[in-house]
Amino acid sequence: MADPITPAVSDRICTHMNDDHADAILLYAKVYGGVEDALAAQLLKVEPTSMSLLAQTSDRTVSVDVAFDHELADSEDAHQTLITMVKEARMIANA
Repeated sequence: MADPITPAVSDRICTHMNDDHADAILLYAKVYGGVEDALAAQLLKVEPTSMSLLAQTSDRTVSVDVAFDHELADSEDAHQTLITMVKEARMIANA
């Protein structure tokens, strides 16, 4: 079984996403967070029901909370959910 979503697991997910998937985080901010003019975004926290982002536009910094469509069971569920969300966000952004 994968790890439950604890603060340590959240930190691990955030570090990985910020280091390796900045483009995905930017899409989360734009598509799910409604900050369409975001130029960059950082993942701050992952909880079982939502994730917290910080989005940067040309003139402001915006805190964004994005709710998941279900409560995350564990870190593997978080992984799969974030993958699904970025795929959906790409389709929405390119529509």
